[in-house]
Amino acid sequence: MYLATTGRRDTPVRPRSGGAGRRVPGTVLALGTVSLVTDISSEMVTAVLPLYLVLGLGLSPLQFGFLDGLFNGVAAVVRLLGGYAADRGRGHKRVAGLGYALSALSRLGLLLAGGATAGIAAALATDRVGKGIRTAPRDALITLSSPPEALGRSFGVHRAMDTTGALLGPLAAFALLWATADAYDAVFVVSFCVGLLGVLLLVLYVPGQQPDPPVRPAPPVRPAPPVRPDPPMRPVPRGRKPFEALRDPAFRRILAAASLLGAATIGDAFVYLLLQDRLDLPVSWFPLLPLGAAACYLLLAIPAGRIADRVGRRLPFLYGHLALLGVYATLLAPVGGPALLLLVPVLVLLGVFYATTDGVLMALAGPVLPTDGRAGGLAVLQTGQALARLLAAAGFGAAWTLWGPGPALWAALSALLVALAGGWALLPRDPSGTPAPGQPQAQIPERRTA
Repeated sequence: MYLATTGRRDTPVRPRSGGAGRRVPGTVLALGTVSLVTDISSEMVTAVLPLYLVLGLGLSPLQFGFLDGLFNGVAAVVRLLGGYAADRGRGHKRVAGLGYALSALSRLGLLLAGGATAGIAAALATDRVGKGIRTAPRDALITLSSPPEALGRSFGVHRAMDTTGALLGPLAAFALLWATADAYDAVFVVSFCVGLLGVLLLVLYVPGQQPDPPVRPAPPVRPAPPVRPDPPMRPVPRGRKPFEALRDPAFRRILAAASLLGAATIGDAFVYLLLQDRLDLPVSWFPLLPLGAAACYLLLAIPAGRIADRVGRRLPFLYGHLALLGVYATLLAPVGGPALLLLVPVLVLLGVFYATTDGVLMALAGPVLPTDGRAGGLAVLQTGQALARLLAAAGFGAAWTLWGPGPALWAALSALLVALAGGWALLPRDPSGTPAPGQPQAQIPERRTA
């Protein structure tokens, strides 16, 4: 069981072999709880989004790919602002809280939209903006509160808790719709209340990023000490510019590899649409497809993080994209017989992909970045990857519209093979948790609990 540490750690504890005996910091568990609650709120209203837009409103795959990529692209660009603001004021918690609050308020927007497409789009855009603002400061808090040799496990624990919310959200929505005879307004109201609960948990249980200043020892008592003026106070350090991380060669290679691989990632929404097209699944089953991949992600996130801490984060990240390649290949394979023969491998491989890439990439890049520019650097990385996936979504949607799903998927598989070769050459061989030279790992003081 993962237990939070209590009290302040003035000096880092010497890890056991591979960091296996180190407890997960309370900050990580608190952030994981906030993400769990927020994901329940978010997934209650987004589980049926691809089906609603494509089959309900009649959008073509090209239009859906553009719309989905546009929302993700807006969130990606906003990440730069969130990361810069968090570093500049050293207020990672405040900026993350603003993002969580915006996402909660977007549920009210869905309630007030009344089915209008423009209103729904504005509410969804607000939700993505909130997610973009909070992501980099939240991940920076995780890296700053965890020892560098255990970052993979910390991110694994957080992502596992986050995915638990992604599993519970659709189930809560379907239960609520069943109990209220398909009253979608009730779903929006409950989602808003759950989102506010996530903001409250952040305020109460996540400590601030700025550690207490060190206490200077009192000078020794001497007879008739000379009177000297107090030394001038040093100014509060300001965060670095968001693109300053690009000066580091190792970070540039990580960014290039993540962006290249992101440009060959079509997105899980298209995977589910391809499954529905291939298997001719009943419409009522479509919203349950993400639960299979999320369950696999939940089971593998912590083990994948621990393995990444032991063997280095480069190989798990690349092997995760091999799992995505397996998803594409399975969807192209002429599988006959029961639908489960195709459904189960695709969902399991998709879960493996997310478990070995999402948090592992943040753990790989975190130690490379300076502590006073951590949020901004992670925001640059996340933005580069998200913009690349925007291009992938739009390109795949266009290829599907022009050529059909089969040729489009063959093109995606070929692009991923090329990207894997490029990622293998670009990614630096990380020393698994060693901080950048001259950048000691900062520790966030843990809040004492009763």
